[in-house]
Amino acid sequence: MVLAPVLGLLLVLLAAGTAGACPGAGSRCEVPGGGYYIRMPAQHSSPVRAVVHAHGYGASGRSVIGNAGLTEPFLQAGLAVVAPDGMRRAGRNGRTWHVLPYVTERHGRRDEVAFIEAVMRDAEHRFGVDRRQSLLSGFSLGGSLVWTVACAAPRMFAAHAPVAGAFWRPPPQECAGPVSLLHTHGWRDRTVPIEGRSIRNGMLRQGDVFDGLETLRRANGCTPARGLVAETAGRFWLRRWDACRAGNLQLALHPGGHEIPQGWHRLVLDWFRAVVSRSATR
Repeated sequence: MVLAPVLGLLLVLLAAGTAGACPGAGSRCEVPGGGYYIRMPAQHSSPVRAVVHAHGYGASGRSVIGNAGLTEPFLQAGLAVVAPDGMRRAGRNGRTWHVLPYVTERHGRRDEVAFIEAVMRDAEHRFGVDRRQSLLSGFSLGGSLVWTVACAAPRMFAAHAPVAGAFWRPPPQECAGPVSLLHTHGWRDRTVPIEGRSIRNGMLRQGDVFDGLETLRRANGCTPARGLVAETAGRFWLRRWDACRAGNLQLALHPGGHEIPQGWHRLVLDWFRAVVSRSATR
């Protein structure tokens, strides 16, 4: 007599446990224009904040989600990790992001800002991700994607944390609004030097990080001559601009090269918590 209610409860629990899952363990969640991978923290409630990490040139969302060294610190901090897929490289393995200004104007190229928006809407629907209280990070060309999204749609994420990648030339002259962004770069980076470089016989030109920061300071209404704070934190040399009308803009340099440096997770998590906490009190 009690079997039917118990069976009904069991079915409800099983459905609740798999409601957000994409087909197959570790498989790609499909959205218009592409897909993404996701890992949820062991303990979480809905809505859950997330770190969306954009892979570098030639890598993939699968490689990000399978990188425990990259994902575990975020998961242990109670954040979901979302790893979107770039577009396939023609005739080559791995994926890329269409963030170079002249490339995005070509017919048939994906609008990466719209794609990331689609990823976040889907993650919100399937997994209860709070897309307005999440962090967008990325490495190398994935870092360039972060700068692109931050400038074009600064309210899509609560904060942005690019590493070793910035605007490409020509950079945008203005952004859609104030930005909260912590950029990290290696002093010895020769793949993407801080001041940028020309590659492929001058066909492509990486941007200068300091030029990009000037664009973001204008968007934030900063007064560069005042409110400039320089300090050190472990192996990082930090610079932030406090005399701004809005946003949160910081630069973290480290002595290494083209890499996600040791200590980056703690630096970014502390900064991200402060940004979210400050926005919650307004």
